[in-house]
Amino acid sequence: MNLKIIWMDFVYSVKAWYRSKGGMFWSLAFPVILILLFGAIFSGIGSSKYTIYIQDQDQTEMSMMFNATLNATKLFNINIVKADVNVTEFIKEKNIKSLIVIPAGFQQTIQESHTNPSARVDLQFYFDPSEQTTTQVIRSVISSILQEMNKNLSQSRTIIGVREISTITENFNFIDFFLPGMIGFTIMQGAIYGSIERNTKYRKDGILRKLLTTPITRTEWILAKMLFMMFLAALTTALITIIGILVFGMTVNITAWVIIVIIATSFLFSGMGMLIGRFVKEEETADTAAGAISFPMMFLAGTFFPLEQMPGFLQTIAHVLPLYYVNEALRNSMIYLNQNESLINGAVVIIFAAVFFISGVLLTKWKED
Repeated sequence: MNLKIIWMDFVYSVKAWYRSKGGMFWSLAFPVILILLFGAIFSGIGSSKYTIYIQDQDQTEMSMMFNATLNATKLFNINIVKADVNVTEFIKEKNIKSLIVIPAGFQQTIQESHTNPSARVDLQFYFDPSEQTTTQVIRSVISSILQEMNKNLSQSRTIIGVREISTITENFNFIDFFLPGMIGFTIMQGAIYGSIERNTKYRKDGILRKLLTTPITRTEWILAKMLFMMFLAALTTALITIIGILVFGMTVNITAWVIIVIIATSFLFSGMGMLIGRFVKEEETADTAAGAISFPMMFLAGTFFPLEQMPGFLQTIAHVLPLYYVNEALRNSMIYLNQNESLINGAVVIIFAAVFFISGVLLTKWKED
């Protein structure tokens, strides 16, 4: 393998990219416009079903009545957590978004309130700040239920309250949680569109056939193009992150694992683009083919809104999409600081990258069929 040839081809690609002022502008302007636009106007999308966990430490008639009332709203998929489970560890281990704890002594405190005006008991509501829509719905429902219960128990006093506890200790804004999805989406778009456009254009212009007469091997050529795609991925990632920090005051944690995931993501979607480009014969249809793959994945993989806001069958589809694991790996490493979850999702990204990239290399041909 001739590293000099790979480097020369990479330098040529950078120069060609720089000379094309329009191409350079849009490759940089596209992520900037997206992060500014979505960061300014992004809002949650409603859903008919939300997932919530409940731990009943009281196990009394009153606590069961609260559970039954919550279930009667038909807004939630309720999962019961055993009373002896450590809630903090459970939330971290399972990456739980919403959990309500009914404390021990719930019913006893309510009964004491008849003779003790100062008696009060608080439910504990653990919530994920990134899930703004889900949190607001659950908060509103809890408030309505408790308001009715307090009204029946006492006309003026608050006997049952709620204490909200963020599952994330650091002070993040919602836009911080939006950033990782934006990074994954931008790398996907650039890699898929770039690979498809380059392969179809080179095939149409006969460049791929001419490469057979040069000393460069197919592996060297592909690695040179990959180096260029990683260069663009690093550039756009840095640009999005800097703008997010300066304009929106984001809090971002960049680690070595984040860099590895970004590199793997670049390989993954470049390989996917090579596979699609193998079957796209016309340059004019390249954008359509790229959009047909990338846009459904963009909206179904939890880039802009939580998966639980989608119907169950769409959530199932999302779990087979590579972009979903990219988003989860980056979020857990950059925002949640949950390295175990990030390692698991990142490992899936690396496996996807190996499969798609190797397949793309094997199927990319310089000769026409």
